[in-house]
Amino acid sequence: MRIGIFGGTFDPPHLGHLILAMEACGQLNLDRLLWVVTPDPPHKIGQSISPVNIRLRLIKAAIGDDPHFEVSRIELERPVPQYAVDTIRELRERYPEAELIYLMGGDSLHDFPDWHHPRLLVDTSDGLGVMRRPGDLIDLAELEKQLPGITAKLAFVDAPLLEISSRQIRERVSSGKPFRYYLPQAVYEQILAMNLYSEREDKLSG
Repeated sequence: MRIGIFGGTFDPPHLGHLILAMEACGQLNLDRLLWVVTPDPPHKIGQSISPVNIRLRLIKAAIGDDPHFEVSRIELERPVPQYAVDTIRELRERYPEAELIYLMGGDSLHDFPDWHHPRLLVDTSDGLGVMRRPGDLIDLAELEKQLPGITAKLAFVDAPLLEISSRQIRERVSSGKPFRYYLPQAVYEQILAMNLYSEREDKLSG
């Protein structure tokens, strides 16, 4: 079994997330894709993030009954901070026979040498699926120099460029702008039902 690991805050999950997840499954031949909800990401410490139970509810609404998608609570079971390398190691114990493919964006790959124990993450995973955007500048030779063997594990995912972000959606809701078609219908309905983001004036990145 090939399992993709798609981590994020997903505040909220939007159509861009779903398209990337779909393309990753198809292009990387994944049997399952785990949506790993990060409760308190180290790079967003001090920022306001919706409670994790709300984000879990939104993700479940987003993925619906898609048989390839599954919500994972693995990072909710550990104390902060939650690092990708620890998630991979725990999933390796749970799925010892599976191939684990960690998914990331091109910007994350650029900064990968600065991650927490990147060498161990490369060694523990079976592959790194990189979802690139047009214009990403990644010096693979320099990356290989810093982390020998990483390029052999890279697989790039081509997907349409959608200028949609969770931050953008939160700001649209907060300012009263229309946001319906940035989201799956079920997520849109949940946001309305729970009155999410409408009084928030944060400047979060997502």
